[in-house]
Amino acid sequence: MAASHHLEPLITDLGLILMTAGVALLLFKKIRQPVVLGYLIAGFLAGNHFDFFPSVTDMKSVEVWAEIGVIFLLFSLGLEFSFKKLVKVGGTASVTALTQILFMVFAGYGVGRLMNWSTTDSLFLGVIVSISSTTIILKSFEELRVKTQQFAGNVLGALIVQDLLAILMMVLLATVAGATFSGGMIIQSVLELIFFLTLWFLGGIFFVPTLLKRVKPLLSNEMLLIISLALCLMMVILANNVGFSPALGAFVMGSIMAETTQAEHIEHLVRPVKDLFGAVFFVSVGMLIDPQALIQYAGPVALLTVLVIVGQSVSATGGALLSGQPLRQSVQTGMSLSQIGEFSFIIATMGASMGVTGNFLYPVVVAVSAVTTFTTPFMIKWSTPFADYLQQALPRKWVKSIERYSANAQSIRSASYWQIALRAYVLQIVVHSVIIVAAVLISKEYLLPLVQDYRFGRFIGAALTLVVISPFLYALALRRVAKKEVEALFQERKYRGPIIMMILFRFILTLFYIGFLLNYFFSPAVALIALVVSVVSYLLFPKKLNAQYHRIENHFLKNLNAREIIRAKRQRSDLTPWDGHMALIDIGQDSAILGKTLEELQLREKIGINIAFIKRADIVINIPSRNERLFPGDEVCIIGTDKQVLDFQKYLEDCELHSEYVEPESDIVLQQVELKNEDFIGKSIRESKIREQTRGLVVGLERSGKRILNPDSVEILEKGDILWIVGERKLLARLVEEKSPAQAPVVSATATS
Repeated sequence: MAASHHLEPLITDLGLILMTAGVALLLFKKIRQPVVLGYLIAGFLAGNHFDFFPSVTDMKSVEVWAEIGVIFLLFSLGLEFSFKKLVKVGGTASVTALTQILFMVFAGYGVGRLMNWSTTDSLFLGVIVSISSTTIILKSFEELRVKTQQFAGNVLGALIVQDLLAILMMVLLATVAGATFSGGMIIQSVLELIFFLTLWFLGGIFFVPTLLKRVKPLLSNEMLLIISLALCLMMVILANNVGFSPALGAFVMGSIMAETTQAEHIEHLVRPVKDLFGAVFFVSVGMLIDPQALIQYAGPVALLTVLVIVGQSVSATGGALLSGQPLRQSVQTGMSLSQIGEFSFIIATMGASMGVTGNFLYPVVVAVSAVTTFTTPFMIKWSTPFADYLQQALPRKWVKSIERYSANAQSIRSASYWQIALRAYVLQIVVHSVIIVAAVLISKEYLLPLVQDYRFGRFIGAALTLVVISPFLYALALRRVAKKEVEALFQERKYRGPIIMMILFRFILTLFYIGFLLNYFFSPAVALIALVVSVVSYLLFPKKLNAQYHRIENHFLKNLNAREIIRAKRQRSDLTPWDGHMALIDIGQDSAILGKTLEELQLREKIGINIAFIKRADIVINIPSRNERLFPGDEVCIIGTDKQVLDFQKYLEDCELHSEYVEPESDIVLQQVELKNEDFIGKSIRESKIREQTRGLVVGLERSGKRILNPDSVEILEKGDILWIVGERKLLARLVEEKSPAQAPVVSATATS
């Protein structure tokens, strides 16, 4: 009975939350407003502050569901994040995000102090108002169909950097919020975060893809979902045990699984779970709002709303300009980032749960988020006309200076040899130091207590640990990195000293780590002797250590790059002899080619590509006729070589279009057919009426060892020709059955890019 009594309010409140979320979803979809805003308002009305709607019975249960929602929300954000994306975003997005966050942290802190808030409240406020909402921006981009525009790439890159910085600031705030803290504690927290993030990423990439690969034959959708969520919750427990927030663990595991070959599949399976608990989280956030606090703090809400909209827009625009972006794109980027969202809620919740912030901060933050969520689509929509207005209104001298700065910044592409070498050395030191220190600490914590009471137990424990870390010690001390750049630099006298110092530093650091380990197992005198023996052993067996290290490194790199390798193979899987493949490309909203027929465009004659289908909203036009026209927002599936696809992209860019590869979702396939039907022999492709009869498109012809990609319609067909035809699966199957029973087997289906 006790258990039933415990469960009843939890289940009842979950039912109320989901019912509220469902009503909000339907209503706000109908009026075409952001669903997140609907969740917040619905939760606010369903909270226990109002009597005219059903209310929750236990706010503790709401907090439980909200915490679960945070975990799965951040796990999904991690799946979209990936550390490799962070490396690829480049300096533009990084400068934009850093400028925005630094400006808003100081601005938010200053506004908080002006309102006579405490130092801690003001500090939390500064961090809260500095982080834009990934969820809201992505939904707005999809609704407004601007995801393929050039500024959107910079926005998404800035959001990736913001997500990582948000995690860092959460850790720092947890440190600062302690009873006592110092600069040393903050530095220690940052180092601990870097240490564990590096360790988790390296270990995760080494083991998780291998696990998924080994069990792949056994994986159903159900099993993959269970394993993914289990790994997420295991990392949540691990992060909590080492002193970090559970949300950090969920985010890290999501980013690890984003590097696996199953990432897209996992993201697809997890999406319903994310949507479910995301709705639970946002409704729960709304339920925790106190209307009395909103009335009392209406002035701060209005002030902070203006600060977020204006401050975020100005700082992000300034950051984009500083990174070398043109004025138009910079303004579009800045106005798109003018809101706060999920990370702000999480940080406000953290402050409230730790009891270090006032009760007023949480409802104020939620109110500001609700208003800025509502304004985000309008800010994105108005960004282009406002940018055009600025270009006309600003002094011509300023506009020219911005254009000149942008051109100069974007022309600086390559890093110097010294930068490359220094980056390689730092990466080498950090990665191997983390692995070695982690192995030593694990050995001290778990292995030493097991063996220290036995005769020669300490010796065996130290030897086992040294054997495990020996490849990494060798790599840290002796492995050459950035060989070409270091050799080029060594030819210049001024760089010889720094290079020699870096090599010596690595060697000394290796000796320190060996001594660090031996000190735990032996007395200082014995440790010194063991150190000498270890160094001599390493110098005697360099080849074996090098081979062992390369096996470990190759396994890691294989797991890390498996997703890209498979994607590259898919790009070449359809028309391998010709290097041809299918690619789906978005047609932008502004172009000189819109409204023209395919016959007028002459894409086959100019570029050599064929159009397999056109996707227009929910309609798919398979094998479009030459009279078909292109309209804004069309998705065109083209067939051609890598070069031809690139030429088509350049053609679109010349027409002021922005394109993006998307995975085809059509039933269009490529099929190989050996021509034996007498009705077709001796006729041209056009005269044979293959297209009219089958609604297929001949994209390849193979004859006597010669191959022709996208043959002309006047090409005469001969007996024994092998035709490659693109079309709907069912219609091509009918062609095979009726016209060519002796056809060659199907070799491929669709290809993505």
